Amino acid sequence: VKGISFSVEEGQIVSLLGTNGAGKTTTLRTISGLIKPVSGEVWFAGKRLDGTPAHDIVTRGIAHSPEGRRLFPRMSVEDNLLLGAFTRRDAAGIRSDLDKIYDLFPVLGERRAQASGLFSGGEQQMLAMGRAMMSRPRLLMLDEPSMGLSPIMTQTIMRTIRTLQSEGVTILLVEQNAAAALKLSDKAYVLEVGNITLEGTGEQLLGDDRVRRAYLGED
Repeated sequence: VKGISFSVEEGQIVSLLGTNGAGKTTTLRTISGLIKPVSGEVWFAGKRLDGTPAHDIVTRGIAHSPEGRRLFPRMSVEDNLLLGAFTRRDAAGIRSDLDKIYDLFPVLGERRAQASGLFSGGEQQMLAMGRAMMSRPRLLMLDEPSMGLSPIMTQTIMRTIRTLQSEGVTILLVEQNAAAALKLSDKAYVLEVGNITLEGTGEQLLGDDRVRRAYLGED
């Protein structure tokens, strides 16, 4: 990642697009404190974040649902979700948020006692998103939420992202399904080998010939 600069405004869905190796995951991992930047600054809600430990970044209101879901496969659905609330001490609020996640993803509630490793890819993605939401984030970062999912399950995940935005969650989305991401996005950026090469609204980039050729498979 080579000196990129971008912003996410409160209440928006902002997408980072790009091929494998473009720097998308590295960018999210840097924001969430998993990678320490060599230079540059990360700011959130008026406070500088770079150099802050990852667990402290969670308490400030940023949650990261990583590429590949990174669940604990032998643990139950509910125990995986509770790990998302590890920084919280409000038992009643945690219980209330669990119920909200089960309302958002009914299959998780129906199978809350089952090991997460028994779930399909789509169900695991729901669980990964639910776990991230258990920290009550102001900013939810999603890394490739549709990876390996069927078209129907991808539509379900994208509808859920829109629902979360309507409930006041700001979302930074890394996604290789450019068409689906851009239809959701208030703003989007294209990363190529560590540089931002294009930016605009989702609608603008959907209509950009360079994006259509490179990411939408159109001539």
